[in-house]
Order: sequence, then C-alpha cells, then structure tokens
Amino acid sequence: MCGIVGFVGNEKNKKQILKDMADRIAHRGPDAQGFYIDGSFALAQRRLSIIDIEGGKQPMISNNENVVIVYNGEAYNYKELKKELTSYDFKTDSDTEVLIAGYEKWGHDLPKHLRGMFAFAIYDKKRKELFCARDPFGVKPLYYYFNKETKTLMFASEIKAFLDHPSFKREFNDSILPNYLRFSFTPTTETFFKGVNRLDAGCYLVYKEDKLEITRYFELSFNEKKEDFEKTADKVATTMKSSVEHHIIADVEVGSFLSSGVDSSYLVALARPDKTYTAGYNIKKYDETSYVKDLTNKLNINNKVVKIGKKEYMNSLDKIMYYLDEPSSDPAIVSLYFVAQLASKDVKVVLSGEGADEFFGGYNTYRTQVDYMAYDKIPFPIRHGIAKVLELLPPVRGVNYLIRHGEKVEDRYVGVNPIWEEREVKHLCRVKPAISNADIIAPYLANFKDKNDLIKMQVIDIKFWLQKDILLKADRMTMANSIECRVPFTDVDVFKLASSLPTEYKVTKQNTKVVMREAAKKSIPTEVYNKKKLGFPVPVRDWMRDKDVYEDIKKEFNSDIANKYFNTKLLIKLLDEHYNNKHDNYRKVWSVYTFLKWYNVFFA
Repeated sequence: MCGIVGFVGNEKNKKQILKDMADRIAHRGPDAQGFYIDGSFALAQRRLSIIDIEGGKQPMISNNENVVIVYNGEAYNYKELKKELTSYDFKTDSDTEVLIAGYEKWGHDLPKHLRGMFAFAIYDKKRKELFCARDPFGVKPLYYYFNKETKTLMFASEIKAFLDHPSFKREFNDSILPNYLRFSFTPTTETFFKGVNRLDAGCYLVYKEDKLEITRYFELSFNEKKEDFEKTADKVATTMKSSVEHHIIADVEVGSFLSSGVDSSYLVALARPDKTYTAGYNIKKYDETSYVKDLTNKLNINNKVVKIGKKEYMNSLDKIMYYLDEPSSDPAIVSLYFVAQLASKDVKVVLSGEGADEFFGGYNTYRTQVDYMAYDKIPFPIRHGIAKVLELLPPVRGVNYLIRHGEKVEDRYVGVNPIWEEREVKHLCRVKPAISNADIIAPYLANFKDKNDLIKMQVIDIKFWLQKDILLKADRMTMANSIECRVPFTDVDVFKLASSLPTEYKVTKQNTKVVMREAAKKSIPTEVYNKKKLGFPVPVRDWMRDKDVYEDIKKEFNSDIANKYFNTKLLIKLLDEHYNNKHDNYRKVWSVYTFLKWYNVFFA
C-alpha cells in the first residue's frame, strides 16, 4: 500500500529530511505523499492508493487531533471492526481510520484485533510517545535505528530511507556474515547496517522519553487435533475461500501471480482474477508455462508471460540488490522482479502463494518425520555417535540423513534452504560469528520443547525462512514496481486451522501438503493440485557454465572485498569445479557472489 518513514529527534530542517527519506522509497507509493511534524516527532508516507482513494490520505489525524498515523498494509477485517467501533465518528471509508479508532479504544492491544498485513507508526500526542507495530507473520517490513549521540530514533519501511538522515551512520555490520552464509539470508533482528534492526513479526515498539521497549503480542501455537480427513479438507477449503475473499477487497483491480504449482493455482481458482502473470525462461527444462496455460484456458482467464534471458537477468542484479536492502542468494528473486514489472503495467494489487508450504507442510524436508521414523526410534545417543563419526569422513552421497538424524532439530536445523554447512562456513569466512546459529534459533523454540520435529521445523521456517526471505523478497520486488502483493495463505485464520493439523494431514511418504491438496482439488480443474513442488526454477546453474558469467563471478571473487571476508582460493576452486562440470556448486558460488554484489551497492 505504501512506504512509511519518520523520526523522533531535534534535527533542524525536519521537513526536508522527511522529504528526502520518503523520496528514497517513492517506488513504494508513487500516488501521493504526506508529512506531519510536531516538535521532535516527524512522520511521512508515500502512498499507493488502493482503498478509499480520495479519503485515505496520510498521515491521518484523529478527530480529536491526539492520534496521528502512518500506515503500510491492509487490515482485511476493517469493515467488521468498523461495526464494533461505533463511538468513533468516521469521516472516511479507509482502513487507516479504523486503526485510529481502534487505537483510541484498545491502545497497545490494537494489533491483536487486526487481520491483515501491516506495519504502522502512531504518534500519541497526549502521551508524547511513538507506537509502532508489525503484523503477526512479517508480511510488511519495519526497521528502526537509534543514534545514542543525537538521541534520534528513526523508522522506515526500507533501510535505504535512513541513508538520507543526517544522524544515520552507514557502517557495515560484519558480525552476522557467518550466520548469513549458514541460513542464506539475514536471520537476526540485527541487519548488515550497524545499529539498524528490523522489528520482529508479531511485535510492537514503544518509544518515549528516549527509552525504547519492544513487546511481543503474537505467539505461534500448535495444537494438533485429528478429525475426519474429508471434513478437515472441507474446513481448509472454507477457510481459504474466506481468506481469499478478504484479500481481494480493494477499490482497484486485483490480479494474481501464477506459477505451475498448487499454491498459486489454488488462489487463482478461488479468486478468479481477470489477469494473471507468469515468469518463464527460454530453456525448456526451466519453463513450465504450459501448465499455466492449461489452467487459465480451463478457467477462461487471461495470462501474460515474461520470458527472462540471461543478459537481462544478470544485468538486473545491482538494481535488485538495491531494492532488497538486505542480501539474499535466492535466485528466484529476479524472476519475481520481472513478473511484478509485467503485472505493474495492468494492476496495483496481486495475489501470491507465500506461506502455504510453511503452514501446511509443503517441503520435502518435512517428510523426514515419516520417511525415517524407524531410524529415529534408535536411541538418540547411538544416532548421535554415528553422526559424529560420519562427520569426520569425506562426504558420501546418501548418508547425509544419518548425520541430520544424529542431531536434535534445535542444534542442526536452520531452515529448509541452507547452503553452507557450519563446518564449511568456518573454512570459508574470515569473520567469527558474534552469536551461534543455535542461539539465534533457541528463543523461538523455547515454547515448543514438547512438540515433534516437524512442528519445530515449521516454527523455524515460519520465523526465519518465511519472514526473512520469502516475504521480504515478495514485498521488495512488488513494491519496487509500485504494486502491492497480498498473501492469502499467510493469514491468522488460515494459520489457526493449519496449526491444528496432525502430521499425516501435512506429510506422508508419498506427498506433502496432503489435506491442503485435497481442499485445492475441489477448486482446481486440472491435475496441478497433485504436482510435485519445484518452486521457481531458474537456469543460473547452467548460466554459470557460460564463459561470460563465469568470468564476471571470478572477477568478484578476486576483489579486495572478497579477500577481506572470504577464503578466495576456496571460492575460485568451487567456481572452477562448477564451470568444468565436476561438481554442482552453483548455490554456494551464487550465495557469495550475490552478497558481494549487494555489498558493492551499499558499502563499496
């Protein structure tokens, strides 16, 4: 919906500082801008107009002029909430004003009442405090930075907005580099910009009299309950239908991304948007647009395809790293950027399938809970001993699961998409981590010690992979093209149902997302509901064996920055092995290469 920025401080020329900060993220809101300053408090917004186009302008001020809000996102239940808030005299039909009325009634409990994606900042004039909150799953971003010397707190939807504030010091935070390599994204609330933190999903921040306090208002909860399979599938179908109906509320046209997988196909089958958008490649084994064509033909809806070539893919990386703010080695980010660019020519809002895998059990990794059930019955000390012996030996194909199942989830699992093993990071990275990966994860698993391994993996993936990679790239790549991405699977009501599912309704030896696929089967008129998960297939692996791409990566690996932070001899060895088709090292090579591209954008 927009981008928000602001600060609390005593700098002069506040209006110009605000404008510069807001202009830096104008891509998030090209339709309008607004500013509010009262003493040391300064707030601004760049707006993408979607609901109550004329009446929803921000910053919005309450009727009594005590509450001022800047807000990014959508409260999908705002119409229901408006019926509850009868004591407030509404002047608009916007969800923004509902948040103001809700704050006047519920105060800091406001986020608990919202169903949606949001990051907002409220200036309470009576209390002389700033109240910021972020949605339960982190669909919408919010960062903050505090300069102790000038006693200035600033916040923004994107880190780059801080670059234009005179009290911001741009310094590289190298202490989390080893953690980034292990997770393949930034796993901490700290970022690579020293002093910049992301407000964690499901939390709110209160800043008053130079004191900052963060409170968690939303906790994950899993309570498995086995009911009849068909009855459960019907519940999933009903819940998803309701979620989609809420997510298509808008005063502008809503389109949808559409891949060949079950998640986006299910959303499209439920929403029936007139326009859908797909990314593809000219290399046949990486292109699945035929599946998409079959579905859209049967649903009688329009579909546009963008075919991405090697040159435009590689040439876009600097721009994409700038929009991301944080480094990411996910090659599908580029696909998402170009499909968002395609959609932006027609619509302001798109649906997308993020969250289905984490909530309903869609990753093949989760099947280890049933695939190796017999092995897991061996006493843990014996399995642990076997793993320790195997770790000392050269890697042997097919025994990795013995190592994984000789460690507790809490100690070895960092998400569904790790690239470097912990022992490999020690050889690769010249920086010692300030915190261990296990310690990063531990606080999030504290309430799940009595749960099975599948639930623990889901918790880790929801808190880390989903929030800090999947949703981050979805927000940044769509907002970079001035469109809003809505994610009906990542919804509090959907999670409430998904978190009650027993293991066998999520994964079996044969399949993943078992009951969700059954629900989707009722709406999808093709066999795609049972299609194996592939994600966004991208030909980077093949392109790395082309001379031009190889030389470009090698040049980065030979740079002074690469040598400062990495064992470059090892990097060149891995690159050469891949180029000469000796080993498939593309993910490891790409993770470091994209980090260096990102570093050059912000710190070179």
